[in-house]
Amino acid sequence: MIILLAIIQLPVLAQSDNKGDQGTIKYPQETHFKNIRQLTFGGDNAEAYWSFDDSRLIFQATNKAWDAECDQIFITTIAGGNMQQNAPLRVSTGQGRTTCSYFMPGDSTILYASTHEHDAACPHKPPREIDGNYVWPVYDSYDIYEADAQGRMIKKLTDTPGYDAEATVSPKGDKIVFTSMRSGDLELYTMDIDGTNVRQITDALGYDGGAFFSPDGKQLVFRASRPQSPEEIARYKELLAQGLVMPTEMELFVCDADGTNLRQVTHLGKANWSPFFHPSGDKIIFSSNHAGEKGFKFNLYMINTDGTGLKQITYDGVFDAFPVFSNNGKYLVFSSNRNNGGTYDTNLFLAEWED
Repeated sequence: MIILLAIIQLPVLAQSDNKGDQGTIKYPQETHFKNIRQLTFGGDNAEAYWSFDDSRLIFQATNKAWDAECDQIFITTIAGGNMQQNAPLRVSTGQGRTTCSYFMPGDSTILYASTHEHDAACPHKPPREIDGNYVWPVYDSYDIYEADAQGRMIKKLTDTPGYDAEATVSPKGDKIVFTSMRSGDLELYTMDIDGTNVRQITDALGYDGGAFFSPDGKQLVFRASRPQSPEEIARYKELLAQGLVMPTEMELFVCDADGTNLRQVTHLGKANWSPFFHPSGDKIIFSSNHAGEKGFKFNLYMINTDGTGLKQITYDGVFDAFPVFSNNGKYLVFSSNRNNGGTYDTNLFLAEWED
């Protein structure tokens, strides 16, 4: 879920009196974008991930026009796909709430997290804010499933009490990383591609999630909260007991794929999240509101894995997040509130990338 992303309606982080910039697809300062194309035109669209052959995207969307009252999983093709006129292929069940989809090796199967076994209805939405701070729900009914690329269920990959979601697949095609509550805290785990050999990767108190493998599959990048003071720790535990996390203070971490050599990459304050490795494996692109005066105004940034060389990539007035490079490194897909007609719609955009 980029909890959503399950992350979970992350796009609403952009809500404010300052709505999406009108008519703007690309800002002059966005020099890494050779060109850009808008892919969706309404609803909340997020967490778009590439097929291994870079021909398709799988993503989650809330869109009544697509019969998705809460997040469901869809697939679209890059060449010839026209989601402005035609609904993409829904590959989730249409029941419950789903999040964090990903293509499996070979592109004939997919995985995603879903609450449909617990209840066919969309789960209850808690208040967006508690004590003036934004919160994410962490539904304990989420489990991770494998289906074919037409949406036919194959098997359940997790079956433990509590939250299991935010799964992504190594570019090597051998491992899955995901976030789970099975230890009593939100930690990272890996498992083999068939769901076996589950191994805990992190163990520090706080939320660990939104993890991705490096291009060579040897490292992981993820977002994490690290409550320190007794008051912060008590508040974190109190919210977690209610199935909530407060993502307003998060930094980025990198470790080896087995959890060793853990190090903090960002020290920016506020919310730094949705990280993804640059094709070189030496840099990380991510979303952050650290430069904003208030809680909104998220833009994309890039930083070296050693924490140096911070550079701003997008210059949106409200919200840019979920950046993901294609496997060939030529394109970047991301979610944005730009050009949303004065609404709070979050759409997908595809940019041709230039280093």
